[in-house]
Amino acid sequence: MSHSSRSLFGKLLSTSSARTLLCALSLLILSPSIAMAEPSGKGLSIWFDVGGPVGGPYATVVQNGAKQAAEDLNVDLRVVYSDWQPQKMVENFKHALAAKPSGIVVMGHPSDSAYQPLIEEAYRSNILVTSVDTPLPNTMVTNQSRGFGYVGVSNSDRGVLLANEALARSQLKAGDRALVWGIKDIAERSDSTRGLISTLESAGLKVDFIQISPETDKDPSIGTAAITAYLASHYDTKLILVDHGALTAQMGNFLRNAGVRPGELYVGGFSLSPATADAIRTGYVQLVGDSQPYLMGYLSVVQLVLTKRYGFSGLDINTGAGFVSRDNIELIAPLAAKGLR
Repeated sequence: MSHSSRSLFGKLLSTSSARTLLCALSLLILSPSIAMAEPSGKGLSIWFDVGGPVGGPYATVVQNGAKQAAEDLNVDLRVVYSDWQPQKMVENFKHALAAKPSGIVVMGHPSDSAYQPLIEEAYRSNILVTSVDTPLPNTMVTNQSRGFGYVGVSNSDRGVLLANEALARSQLKAGDRALVWGIKDIAERSDSTRGLISTLESAGLKVDFIQISPETDKDPSIGTAAITAYLASHYDTKLILVDHGALTAQMGNFLRNAGVRPGELYVGGFSLSPATADAIRTGYVQLVGDSQPYLMGYLSVVQLVLTKRYGFSGLDINTGAGFVSRDNIELIAPLAAKGLR
């Protein structure tokens, strides 16, 4: 294993579940008593649906993590894209089944009901499956003993946590107007948006909602019209929470085009990128919930290799524990520029 790999492993030993996974891998690969002549992933192939479009900031970080794990373990990795469309994710899964890889990594957006028959077919064909970003709770119950794991966040928890953090930092009060720009129609993926709305409403805020259209989901650059039109008719808005990493990254551009000055609104969202870091530095975005998608890519590949080689059951790893703001952006921004955060 390379020096860079060992350094990465050290950085990951921050949660008990991650520690369990990584210690198991270290013991089985690095211990002199059971040293192997070949990397543990040699001969294995994995299809990985990274969710977004080619070049999308969030999907790219997931992909970077998956590629690094594949390089470290000598796995043959095939990356596919789905433009955040659940039906395309299902179609990608069907194509992966036909290719008969060793394992498949999915994003859970299509829901248990859409995936379960296909996942059962995969296991009957001796193809392992695990998930990232959005959980598949019923599939986890049924298949965790066979290696189905989850790396990511609880979507409902991440919405609640971001909303509460924004309320605490912004010092808004009951009666203030807030906008939630999110997704309500994609199974468990929408739990995050629902958590944002319910938390703000419980605090007494007047909450408006804009549904992210499929077109904007695929190409966030076209989101300017939605924000500009909303703010033109809602001058009293004080808070905007965005349930989409790529749209969070564009908020600086959107607000400039709408004539909003830095710091005039309190804006929060999810996921990091160089553009998001710039929006934080310039005062257009105040708070970002970091779900650390690099870990989703890296650890899900590790999960499949461990299960395939050594029969480990699936692990449930929560990657979304922190927030990024002006207080710590200078530490995180260089990592975002490298596609690590």
